[in-house]
Amino acid sequence: MLELDGVSTRYGPITMLRDVSLALEAGRIACLLGPNGSGKTTLIRTILGIVRPVRGVVRLGGARIDGLRTHEIVKLGIGVVPEGRRVFPKMTVEENLRMGAFVEWTAADVAARREYVYGLFPRLAERRRQKAATMSGGEQAMLAMGRALMGRPKLLLLDEPSLGLAPLLVEQLFGIIRAINEGGTTVFLIEQNARKTLEIAHHGFVLQKGEIVGHGSARELAASEVVRHAYLRA
Repeated sequence: MLELDGVSTRYGPITMLRDVSLALEAGRIACLLGPNGSGKTTLIRTILGIVRPVRGVVRLGGARIDGLRTHEIVKLGIGVVPEGRRVFPKMTVEENLRMGAFVEWTAADVAARREYVYGLFPRLAERRRQKAATMSGGEQAMLAMGRALMGRPKLLLLDEPSLGLAPLLVEQLFGIIRAINEGGTTVFLIEQNARKTLEIAHHGFVLQKGEIVGHGSARELAASEVVRHAYLRA
């Protein structure tokens, strides 16, 4: 589904990603673990073409995308839930969702997709006329994910979706992520909550100081002493 081959990215003179190579299998959940400042968000921005790699190749479904603009990449079937949600605060729930369906579809197509999102997140249906700024953090997290799903993505990128949420909401959110994947969407999950992430992921990668320092099945990573010491301590 997605492949990065020898990707390096810089912000000015500072190298943020160094020779990153990874591959995501279609229909699976892959995760990326790493501390703050390790380059996780930069990796997402590089996939989306917001930051251009100075070396290496990014492919989606076997086709090279690192030379495309962000809206072109999104139209190929990538949805993203950015860190911090970044919903449109002055817009209602319905207006936010409509922004996620910016590809030219018929009104019937948009309405059908919106009902799919409301099926996943009944709370959004109850608050469809409410402005995003007045919603709780958990509701905004649902809205950001629903907006990303409006584009019918083949690949869903999630950047710290559980950040700042209460434990009960985190549990619900991870259940929804699993349901989205079981519906056929490939998921790339970037998360600080390594314990919950490894419970639902099939495969994972560990990023430190801009380099991939480990990878394997979720079970292998959960059993790794390095991962257990760095991310799974109580």
